[in-house]
Amino acid sequence: MRQEKRGLSSAPIFHSHPFDVVAIAASAGGIPAIQYILSCLPADFPIPIVVVQHLAPSEQHKSSLPKVLACYTDLPVKWAEEAERCVGRCVYIAPQDHHLAVSPKGTFILSRSEKINFARPAADPLFESVAASFKERTVGVVLSGYYRDGAEGAKRIKGAGGRVIVQDKRTSFSFQMPNATLCATEVDFVLPLEKIAAALVSLVMAPGAAMLFRVTLP
Repeated sequence: MRQEKRGLSSAPIFHSHPFDVVAIAASAGGIPAIQYILSCLPADFPIPIVVVQHLAPSEQHKSSLPKVLACYTDLPVKWAEEAERCVGRCVYIAPQDHHLAVSPKGTFILSRSEKINFARPAADPLFESVAASFKERTVGVVLSGYYRDGAEGAKRIKGAGGRVIVQDKRTSFSFQMPNATLCATEVDFVLPLEKIAAALVSLVMAPGAAMLFRVTLP
């Protein structure tokens, strides 16, 4: 797998593309949605995809989510590890019982601090960290889920100049998380599940083409 070259002292910057990271948040109904999105992305999708899916604690159930998702994509899928440097053409999953953040150097930080929005891992720590580390070169995606996790983080991404996509009501198992994001901040796209992967490809790999995607309000 070819990886982008960059200095070790700086966050990963993929100069040939307008964005450095895609951060995805999901809860109830999120796993099928993530599976579908990954199945529609090309094997050469060039930047890291970092996923927070609400998971039960490991003492209740040992998750095999990376293996499950790997069946739907040619991109490598793995648990994010402490101090690991994120690279392009790879999907990283927040581990059970841990919040996940990305440092300004592009390395992962795991934490077992208190639950946020009833969840650990939670989306807001990831979204807030990528907004701080990658600023306008961040794409945040909020998929189906209960409660309001991801809303404040998406607001940070927008405040830093990044882009935010939310799944629409029709295709969401639960619209609470997407709707909370819509209430918290202005978003760039409200899309049915079947259009989200194409929007990501257009944003990252064909700048300007994403304007072809109509924003569909709930």
